[in-house]
Amino acid sequence: MARKTWMYSVLEAVQHEMRQRPDMVWIFELTPPVASNPGKPVINLEREFGRKRVVNTGIDEMWMAAATLGAGLAGSTACTYIPYQGACMPFQIIQNHAGKLRHMTGGQAEMPVVFIMEMTGQTPGFAGQHSDYEIDTYYAHIPGVRTVIPSTPTDAKGMMVSAIRSRDPVVFLYPAGLRDLMEDVPDEQYETPLDKAAVRTTGSDITIVGSGASMPEVMKAAEVLREEGMGVEAIDLRSLKPIDTETLVNSVQKTKRLLTVDQSYYTLCPGAEVIARVAENVDGARYKRVAFPDAPPPASPEMFLWMRPNADHVAAAARKVVA
Repeated sequence: MARKTWMYSVLEAVQHEMRQRPDMVWIFELTPPVASNPGKPVINLEREFGRKRVVNTGIDEMWMAAATLGAGLAGSTACTYIPYQGACMPFQIIQNHAGKLRHMTGGQAEMPVVFIMEMTGQTPGFAGQHSDYEIDTYYAHIPGVRTVIPSTPTDAKGMMVSAIRSRDPVVFLYPAGLRDLMEDVPDEQYETPLDKAAVRTTGSDITIVGSGASMPEVMKAAEVLREEGMGVEAIDLRSLKPIDTETLVNSVQKTKRLLTVDQSYYTLCPGAEVIARVAENVDGARYKRVAFPDAPPPASPEMFLWMRPNADHVAAAARKVVA
């Protein structure tokens, strides 16, 4: 057990699995699979496994996704890391092929592949064309593909292990806003379910649901509200497809109030799906969502941070729902 970053935890999981699976490959562009951590050895997958298994491609994200899928169909286990510049480009390959081939082959095709998609996490400073790559809703919409978004290094490692060992394609969303987050993470391999939400705090006054980079703000708001005497049940979705509807419904049946928090755009954000599923199963509850406005992000960091949902926005919305 040691304090580790999000990416170090992920590469530690990948390193262990590649040592156990001689046919496993890692495909990347621009961002070498290297991670360092205080008090831990540097992980360098290319140096350890060589360029035949750790492949540095040209800048072509659709090709990377197609090659990864092909490797999986041929019997290998394959991961690809798509940086924020191209996180939307592989959509056609994943939607039209990875999501359909098992159905089209009558269940014969297995696809042990992981598409790691970096999202900027609504982070200012990435330029307008990159700063709003909140692609969670895009990939969660695809049938036949699991879509997960861990918000802690511990979950990132456990869910990466589960994703690699899955026989289904997995879109593994990486919010870049969590890049510097550190916590104690076990050294050994372990699996975290790809279909279960995590209840981070328990309470009976309101359920607040978030995912990915929104969770640190949710937890800050939950602490403020707890000090005010409000019982907050904070839930981290972790999985966007499938969504753990049972955990959500059980919570809102108790609290009768639901607030969702997303750094995605307001229209069709993950929280909208959460509210719809709960509303179909719980009568008499109150609902509200907080999300990034339906507007391109401005160049000004101050304006950008004002628009992005933060702990103050979450706490204010929760007070309105409970009032």
